[in-house]
Formats: sequence, C-alpha cells, structure tokens
Amino acid sequence: MFGTNGIRGVVNRDFKPEFTTKVAEAIGTFFEQSEIIIGCDGRSSNVMLKSGVTSGLVATGCSVYDAGLAPTPCIQYAARSHRFGGGVMITASHNPAEYNGIKVLGKDGVEVSRREEIKIENTFFRNKADRVEWQKVGRRSILDGVLEDYMDAIIGHVRVNDIRKRRFHVVLDSANGVASLVSPRMLRELGCRVTSLNADLSGEFPGRTPEPRPENLSDLRKTVRMTGAHFGVAFDGDADRTIFVDETGEVQWGDRTFALIEDHFLAGNPGEKVVTPVSSSQVVRDVAEKHESNVIWTKVGSTIVSHTMKKTRTKLGGEENGGVFYGPHQPVRDGAMTIALILEIMARSNRKLSKLLNDLPRYYIKKGKIHCPNAQKDLVLERLNDSVKQLEPETVDGVKLWFSDGSSILIRPSGTEPVYRFYAEARTIEKASRLITLYKRKLQAFVGSTRSESKEPEETTIENLPM
Repeated sequence: MFGTNGIRGVVNRDFKPEFTTKVAEAIGTFFEQSEIIIGCDGRSSNVMLKSGVTSGLVATGCSVYDAGLAPTPCIQYAARSHRFGGGVMITASHNPAEYNGIKVLGKDGVEVSRREEIKIENTFFRNKADRVEWQKVGRRSILDGVLEDYMDAIIGHVRVNDIRKRRFHVVLDSANGVASLVSPRMLRELGCRVTSLNADLSGEFPGRTPEPRPENLSDLRKTVRMTGAHFGVAFDGDADRTIFVDETGEVQWGDRTFALIEDHFLAGNPGEKVVTPVSSSQVVRDVAEKHESNVIWTKVGSTIVSHTMKKTRTKLGGEENGGVFYGPHQPVRDGAMTIALILEIMARSNRKLSKLLNDLPRYYIKKGKIHCPNAQKDLVLERLNDSVKQLEPETVDGVKLWFSDGSSILIRPSGTEPVYRFYAEARTIEKASRLITLYKRKLQAFVGSTRSESKEPEETTIENLPM
C-alpha cells in the first residue's frame, strides 16, 4: 500500500472516499489518540481527501489540528516544533493533477519508517481499527501561523546580512503549487528581488507539470536570461525539492547543487559525513574525498535518507532529484532551506552560480532500462552480483560499480515496474553510453537464463485493495 513516499493514486479511481477514511482510521489507530497535525498542497481533490482523513482520525480518538495549505517541509517542521504526536500531509508531490496521496509523519516530522508503515498496513488489511465510543471522538481545530514559523526558522540558519548586501535577483517557478506561499516572502526578507512564474495556486497545474525536469523549464530558463537574474529555481508540487537554473540559463541537476552545498558544509564541518542514495552522482563522493570525509550510501528513497541521517546522527543528505536534507534545520527534503543555503554560499564567495558549479568535477550521465518480470528480479540480481564481485560493488540497492577512470554504473530493479534501470556516469558521454550497452547486454542474458526458474506472481494494484 505504501510506496517510497507514502500512498499515492488517481483520485476517485484509486483514492475513493471510503478508502481514504479507512486508511486514516488505520493511521489514527497507530497514533493511539494523539494530537495530529494535518496539511495539504494545492491539489483540487484535497477537500475530499482532507475530509476523509480527518473523519478517520477523529473516529479513532485523535484530535486533528488543520494547518491548511502548506509545503510538506512546513508541516514536517510544525509537527516537531509544536510537539504533535504525529502528522499527515496530503500531497502527491510531483505527480500529475489527477493524483493525490497521503504521507504519514512521526512526531519529529520525518515520515514514518517502513516498519511503522507495516503496522498501519496490517491494521488496514485486518480491519482492526480502534474506533472509540461517541463521547471520545476527537476534535478538529484550526492551526494558524505555521508558514511564518517555518520561514523564520529557515532564515535563522543563514547569514542574513551577508545575503542582503548582495541584493540577489531570483526567478521562482512555483509550479502553481504551495511553494508560492513561503519562498517569495522568504526571499524578500533576505533582501532579494523576486520574479515569479506560475505563482497562482491551482490544483490543475496549468503552468507546467509539477515535476521540475529540464524539459519542463523552458520558461524559467528564458526568464532568467531575459531579466539578468542571478539564478532561477523550480519547485515540485509540494515544495520539498528544487532544481536550479544558473544565470546563463543552464539547468543544473540536483546532485550538482547538492555537491556545492556539501562542499561548503564540509569545509566548515570537518569530519562530518553525508548521506545520499546510490543513484547520486560520483561528484558527491569526489567532494567528500576532497575534505577527507565519507559518503553513507543508501537505497533510493527520501524516507530512507532521513532515517539514515537520524540513525547515524548525520547533518547533511541529498538526492539527485533536487532534494537536500539539512539536519541543523530538519533531516527532510526542504526546497526553501535549499535556496537559503545556495544564497549564503553565493554571498560568502561573491561568485556566480555557474562559476561555483563549474569548479565541481564534470560527469556525463546516460540512463537505460530493460524489461524483467518481477518474479525474476531476485535471481537476476544474484547472478549479477556473482559476476561482478571481484569489482567490490556497492549492493545497498541493486549493484553500483566504480571504475578506476572515475566512471560508474548503477543497476537496480525498479520498485514500481517490471524493469531494471541503469544509470551510467563517466567523464565522456561515449564512455557512459558504452557502459549502458555493455551491462544491458549482460543483464538481458541473465533475464533469459532465469526465465524458466521463476514464476510471475499475480499483480496487486491499489484498485484491488479491500475497503
């Protein structure tokens, strides 16, 4: 039921009112009559889902504090700062407008662990929700001020005067999402001039799709160049991820801006480690080695990064998709915090964003995939591991290989589709392409040889879950 970031599906196909309420009853049972904060992004279906979630929570004796429209990291910050027993964020993040979803937050604001998700799933599937007697039904209250508290907390982590002196001009593309509720005001508090794109909240995302990918950011790139802005920023739908466009109009992928923050952070915090998924670029490891530091590699998934940071007491994490986890603020992805950190780096160095990023090692990336039935994935992975063990692979999530010339390849089974994915990185695009070709050929052979040894199980979709 839970995926890598909560529960998601198409509204009124996967997410029906009765399904939403039943899920919320399972969540409320898990939280044992606690006080719960609830928030949502700007999707059109949020009225329906929030009503269902609220009903399910109060039916199990939880008291609900409705914070209204807010970025996901804002609700996460409020869950911890207000000492709630937990939280629920209603969002489908970067998915298209017809989708929505539910994220369950612990009392520290971090999404609950997989072990805790299983507890909620077991309650749901076994119909074991603890509904209370009528006189113990929870209450619903409105919670004001969370946007201001969140913004003030971010500003408190950077050198405000240094940033204000530079009078930066920033173009913000909020994707018609909840980023527009915080980031423009935060930037003005930091002395920046702001040009806004897609700032009107709309659950239909008319300006662009909420996934901030290079092919969706042509308007942002043009506006940065036309206005002479210092840089541009594109958010996803719930404002926990950011992709930057430098002053030349070039889109900079997330692990490069994370590596820039990493370089700045490790220079001031010698001996600290950083956490990142195995899908991140080699540049993250290069920067760590420059500072005689280490990288803790994790499986792909922001929740895994957050829980790894908590377990290892690490203060910085990042993802290649634009997620930066700044532990001194909170160990979760936070788009507004990322902007503030980049502004501080530019202010202290007195250099343009493109120049700062060009100082980092440059790699070229190629991606690929092949079909592999779900039932064969484990056998294929076992064969792959045996064939490359002399190369000392990283096996935390699939197989990642590093080579002496600085190139690398990650081969991992998809968690949502019957495919294996390939991410190759090298100093030249030709080398990255050769790695993809070579290892696709190897894996196709393993898929062929294991076909007769496995049987594909029946697929289960969210539509078939019991109500």
